[in-house]
Amino acid sequence: MTNSTVLLLFPITVAVIMLGLGLTLTLEDFRRVVRYPRAMVVCLVCQMVVLPAICLGLVVAFNLRPELAIGMMLLAASPGGSTASLYSHLFKGDVALNISLTAVNSVLAMFTLPLIVNLSVAGFIGADSSIGLQFDKVLQVFAIVLIPIAIGMAVRAKFSAFAIRMERPVKILSVVVLIIMITSVIAGLGEEVFAILGEIIVVVVLFNLLGMAIGYFGPRLMKVGPRESTASAFEIGLHNGPLAIGIAMSPSLLNNTVMAMPPVTYGFVMFFTALVFGLVVARRTSAATADREVTPSGT
Repeated sequence: MTNSTVLLLFPITVAVIMLGLGLTLTLEDFRRVVRYPRAMVVCLVCQMVVLPAICLGLVVAFNLRPELAIGMMLLAASPGGSTASLYSHLFKGDVALNISLTAVNSVLAMFTLPLIVNLSVAGFIGADSSIGLQFDKVLQVFAIVLIPIAIGMAVRAKFSAFAIRMERPVKILSVVVLIIMITSVIAGLGEEVFAILGEIIVVVVLFNLLGMAIGYFGPRLMKVGPRESTASAFEIGLHNGPLAIGIAMSPSLLNNTVMAMPPVTYGFVMFFTALVFGLVVARRTSAATADREVTPSGT
């Protein structure tokens, strides 16, 4: 794959994926935030503050090389994606809350993501490094993320039937370009892929599991309901890997293949860990419901 092809591929891939997300969103998804004030606040604090702190602790504890550490922090700073809503639906979470969280997180991430990435670059490589998201690059991230989402939402608002019909083709196209993206990352690293996997696989799995656990038990400790907590678990635990890969690989942004490996690995791992986590949470919720039903009859 030529460099010019790569230059076009990654921004377009991210834009297509964000357009697909925008086609599923409406203004009601943002208005719904006021209906879930406690759940929203707890989830956003976990997503924006707690999870990056935990990720930082993991990369320091495992002494990852700087590029991989930055790749992990980039992943931690990325918002949730449509996969979270899918798993939330499968395991009886509050899908409406997932959609609202994704909408809000996608907007907030445009401010928090460059901040976290730049602090990570300064901490792991050095403040004078040429790697990072400077102001012009931040504007590019804004353009390839929020503008497609806004276009998708506008199409959904004006031509809802067309937008609904287009959701499936755009999702299929997103999967195709994502596969091309991942293939490009692996091909670019060659045999080094296996060495990198050995370095990061444990960190990636721990980060994924801790993210889902915090997303579930954090809200539960704050008296948030089980359905909302299940939605939170998947929203916080399942990040938008394609966005992180696109930012890491795009020649006009971070332009670093090694940094893309944590989100690539995460993209494979999360499907299996989320399934196991969902089964455990579903069993826990069913047991709690059964206990509540049995207790009154026994008193």
